[in-house]
Amino acid sequence: MHKDTTACTTDADTFADADTFADADGITTTTVGGIRTVLAPRSGPVTAGLLFRVGRADETLPTSGITHLVEHLALYRHGLGDLHYNGATSATHTHFHVTGTAADVVEYLNGVCAALRDLPIDRLETEKEILRTEAAGKSRGPGHAPALWRYGSRSYGLTSYGEAGLHHLTADHVRDWAQTRFTAENAVLWIAGDGIPDGLDLTLPAGAWHPAPQATSALPTTPAYFQGDEGGVVLTSVLPRSTAAVLFTEILGKELFRELRQKGGYSYTATADYCPRDADSATVTAYADVLPEKQDALVGAFVDVFAKLRAGRIEQADLDAVRASALAQFDAPELAACMLPGHAVNLLLRHPNLTVTEAKAEIEAVTVADLHRIAREVWADALMQVPGRGVDWAGITAAPTDSPETVSGRRYSALENGEVALLVAKDGISRVSPRNQITVRYAECSLMQVYPDGARHLVGNDGFTVTVEPTLYGITAEQLAPLDAAVPPASVIRMPPRDPARIPQPRMPEAAAPKPRQTWFTALLWVLGVPGLLIGGSTLVVALALGDRHDHIPQDDAQHLLKWLLFAGVFLIPWGICMDRRTKGKN
Repeated sequence: MHKDTTACTTDADTFADADTFADADGITTTTVGGIRTVLAPRSGPVTAGLLFRVGRADETLPTSGITHLVEHLALYRHGLGDLHYNGATSATHTHFHVTGTAADVVEYLNGVCAALRDLPIDRLETEKEILRTEAAGKSRGPGHAPALWRYGSRSYGLTSYGEAGLHHLTADHVRDWAQTRFTAENAVLWIAGDGIPDGLDLTLPAGAWHPAPQATSALPTTPAYFQGDEGGVVLTSVLPRSTAAVLFTEILGKELFRELRQKGGYSYTATADYCPRDADSATVTAYADVLPEKQDALVGAFVDVFAKLRAGRIEQADLDAVRASALAQFDAPELAACMLPGHAVNLLLRHPNLTVTEAKAEIEAVTVADLHRIAREVWADALMQVPGRGVDWAGITAAPTDSPETVSGRRYSALENGEVALLVAKDGISRVSPRNQITVRYAECSLMQVYPDGARHLVGNDGFTVTVEPTLYGITAEQLAPLDAAVPPASVIRMPPRDPARIPQPRMPEAAAPKPRQTWFTALLWVLGVPGLLIGGSTLVVALALGDRHDHIPQDDAQHLLKWLLFAGVFLIPWGICMDRRTKGKN
C-alpha cells in the first residue's frame, strides 16, 4: 500500500514521549521499550517487523557489508525452527520481520534484540564466508550499474558494489556498528495483530536517530547515458516524492509495455518502477529487455516513449485508469494492517504519513498537466544505460568515462606497451594511455586494497579505478610509498595473498623464429649470380686488357664491352634484389 506524500502529522520526534493515540484509519502509535511503535488490528497470524534506520548507503567501501553482517549474526541463534521469519538489508534500512503466533513473535523479536546486545562474535568468520557465498550465487540485475554512475562509490552508489569490507572487518568494528546504529532511538516497531504481545523485551543500546545519508553525485550533467550490458535499456531518474510521480510511473510502465512489446515486439519485459530513496526523494526506473539484433530499434522506440510523454501526449483515459487502480488499493480488507509496513518505513525516515482520506484526495487531484510536468522532470534528471551505440542524437550527454586531468608525477611505463603508463605523484595517481586517462586523488580515494605481492587497487569517490600491478610496470614498494603515505587510513584494506596464478605477468614480444630457407630461392640465387658474375667479371678483365694496350679503348670495342656489361646487369640486378630479401629473412 502506497502512502507517500505531503500532509503534516504529529512530529515523529515526539513519539517516544507521547501518549498512545490512534489515527483516523485505525493505526495506533505508541512506544515499546523506548522504540517508536505502530499497531493495527489483523485477524489470523500476528505479523511484526523491527526496522532500523541503517543500510548499505550508510557504509563506506572499506566497511561495506557490515550492516548485512550484523543482520546475519542477529539471526544466527534462531536456528532451524519452523517459524516464518527473515531479515533484509536495503540501502536505507534493515528489517527483521516475522509471522506466527503471539508467542512466536515475542520469541523472535526478543531473540533479535538479545543478539544485537551481545552478538555471537564467535560466528564472525563463518558468517563472512556465508555472505561471500550468498553474493557469489546472486545474479546482478540489469539495473545494478546506474547507481554507481550516478552516485560514485559513496552513499547510494554502494549498492552497485560487492561487500568489500568483509575481508577486514573485525569484532570491534561489528560491535561498534551494532551499538551505535541498532539502537532504540534508531528503530521503529510495527505489529499487525490483536495488540502488543505479552512478554516483549526489546531492550537495546541507547543512541540517536540517524537521518538517511545525503546523496553524493558523480554526474556533471543530466540527462546522461553510459554504455552497459547488451541485454536491455535502463533509465533512472531521481525526483521529489509525490503522488503525481507515482501515477506517472504507472502510466510510463503501461506506455512502455504497449509500444515496446505489443506494438514493436522488441521486448518481453517493459516496465517502470517508483521506489522511495529517502525522506524526500524517490527513484523512477524504466527498463526494457531486448535481443542484440533489435537493440538499435529498441533504443529508438524507448526514447520515443519519453518524447511522447514530455510533449504532453498523455491520454485522460490512461490517467483515469491508473487513478482507479490506485484508489482500489484502499478497498483491501484490514486496510490498516496492509498499510502498516509502509507507514513504519515513512516513520523511520521521517517522511509524513497521509491518512486514507488525504491520500485519496491527492490521487483525485492529479491532472494530465501534473503528469506532463513530471515527465519533463524525469527526463531532465535521466541517466540511461544503453547497449551498443550512444544516444547523443537524442540530446543526451555521454557520462564521463575518464578523468578531466592527470597528476604531474613520475612516469612508469608498462613493460609490454610503452604508451600505457602510471603517473605517481604526492597527491594522486593516474593511468594514461592513448585512449583515456584515469586519475584517483588520494584525498578523494574511497578504497585502496593492498596486496602482499605489492599490488594496489584504488577507487575514487567518483567510481573511477586505478590498479597498480608491480609486475606489469616494474614499480617497487619504495616507489609506491606516496600512495601508502597519503591515502586516508580509513580507506585502506589489507587483502589476503593472491593465488600466484592470478598475479598478471607482462606478455613480452617473442623473437620470431627464423624462417626455413626455401630451396627454389637458393637455386634462383645461383642461377642469377653465377652467370652475372662470370659475364660481368670477364667484361671487366677484357676492358682492363684493352686499356693496357691502347691509350683509349677503340669505339667498337667499347660498344661491345658496354653491351656485355648490360647483359651482366640483367642477371646481377635481380640477384641483388633477391640477396636483399634473403638477408632480411623474407625467403
